[in-house]
Amino acid sequence: MNLLPQIESEFGPQSYYLDSASPPAFHPRLEGSHTCDVCVVGAGFTGLSAALNLAEAGYSVALLEGERIGWGASGRNGGQVLTGFAPSLNKIEGWVGEAHTRQLWEMSLEATQILQERMARHRIDAEYRAGYVLAAVRQRQMKDLAEEHLYVSRLGYDQMRMANREEVRALVNSERFQGGLVDMGSGHIHPLKYVRGLAKAATQSGVRIFEQSRVNAIHPGNPASRARAVTAAGEVQADHLVLCCNAYIGNLQREMRSRIMPVGTYIIASAPLGRELALSLLPTNYCVSDANFVLDYFRLSADWRMLFGGRVSYTTIPPAGLARRMRQRMLAVFPELRNTAITHAWGGFVDISMNRLPDIGRLPGNVYYAQGFSGQGVALTGLAGKVISDAIRGDSEKFDVFARIPHRPFPGGEWLRLPLLTLSALYSRLQDLI
Repeated sequence: MNLLPQIESEFGPQSYYLDSASPPAFHPRLEGSHTCDVCVVGAGFTGLSAALNLAEAGYSVALLEGERIGWGASGRNGGQVLTGFAPSLNKIEGWVGEAHTRQLWEMSLEATQILQERMARHRIDAEYRAGYVLAAVRQRQMKDLAEEHLYVSRLGYDQMRMANREEVRALVNSERFQGGLVDMGSGHIHPLKYVRGLAKAATQSGVRIFEQSRVNAIHPGNPASRARAVTAAGEVQADHLVLCCNAYIGNLQREMRSRIMPVGTYIIASAPLGRELALSLLPTNYCVSDANFVLDYFRLSADWRMLFGGRVSYTTIPPAGLARRMRQRMLAVFPELRNTAITHAWGGFVDISMNRLPDIGRLPGNVYYAQGFSGQGVALTGLAGKVISDAIRGDSEKFDVFARIPHRPFPGGEWLRLPLLTLSALYSRLQDLI
């Protein structure tokens, strides 16, 4: 059993994704002064989606990435392409009303369609597989899942069904689960292959990508001057800036930073199990999440490994004994894997908002932004890039639906917000055990 520590490289932690993807393309550092119609900051799913949409619409676009393509969450995540949002639709309706909730739901369906259409149009082989199980660990969780199913059924969605204990057991061969929701409109991908495919499509569409070009300061535009994004070796002047930094916003824009919190999440990959053993555990090859607040999520890779994620951290330090702890969580679901080696262990940060809904909006000076995808970003980031692109082009209908969602800073300010969030998370973890 090989329990590897997380090893960093210039492309991020040495993950299964890095070892199973083709060699990356290289893009130059930004040097000197450049001009364009739109400057996008951050080359993850969101930034690449915005840049690709804008370039296809005829805009000149420069895309600045502080590290390498896919270095952040877009190249490290669990790969689950999900409909909906982190909060339940009933909860969202309580915040924004029924009509607004329907609009958001319909756009979440559009998000999964955008991803599949891009893979087809740009021939991105990201290993997409349809099917998702949201599994109840406690019987009381089935009530909440049934309410979500009833809500989407009223909206006309017919790709989701409730499943009892025996039905879920046929999809996830584990004693752990009491039942769940099965959604055939969701699925899973190899996220690093997808983000690199988006970068290739953007480049072919005319986007100028600059890697290892961290933006240190932004200067919003005004009637007399263009907006500017400044790096250590150059700057880009543009009519519009689009900030797509998510958990890695740092001090670039403090108002935005106050409304999100970086959360560490972690994944292990097993050695190849072989097709027979792998499909004895997940017979339909669907991806799975449990319904706990501190959830586990898992799926099979194309070469029949178990990719098992979960455990969250509210500090910037990975937990001690990461691979060992993640393996323990995996064995609680699949004790059959007790003699299986762990070949990779990695993690990274996603950003959450206070209400767990995406924070998409506009700042003074022609600065647009998107952040706070709260674990649902594989699909929703592509939608965010498109609605921002549409708004810059003059069609703000869908952008305004997101911009009307109320977002608040995390309480506690710079020094107390992390301890307060940790206490709240501890309470929610205790609820998982009841």
